Amino acid sequence: MPDNKPQSNSGEQGYTPASPVKRALAWIGVVYMVILVALMTYFYFTATMLGGLGPLLTAPGLVGLGIVSIISFRTTGRPAKGAAIALAVICWLLAALTLPVGIAGLMSNFT
Repeated sequence: MPDNKPQSNSGEQGYTPASPVKRALAWIGVVYMVILVALMTYFYFTATMLGGLGPLLTAPGLVGLGIVSIISFRTTGRPAKGAAIALAVICWLLAALTLPVGIAGLMSNFT
């Protein structure tokens, strides 16, 4: 037989929101899902796959990694301030460099 002791909180713990890092990662996932839906929609309507999208698909991840490093520093203090800023800048520069290459790869599908 179970205990019949009265429980003060009756099993409810309340609402705990997700951390800022988890929310940033969720938004990165949303961006990738929108991209995948667009790619599948294109395939369904044209019966052809788009090629040369590798550099274009790295851009959201790189931007997101830079944002996560800054958010992580602001919430936990890790990595150090200089390392977080350096990582963010490097990621954003790499994203800026791969974006034109990815756009050129995307446009090569339409010639």
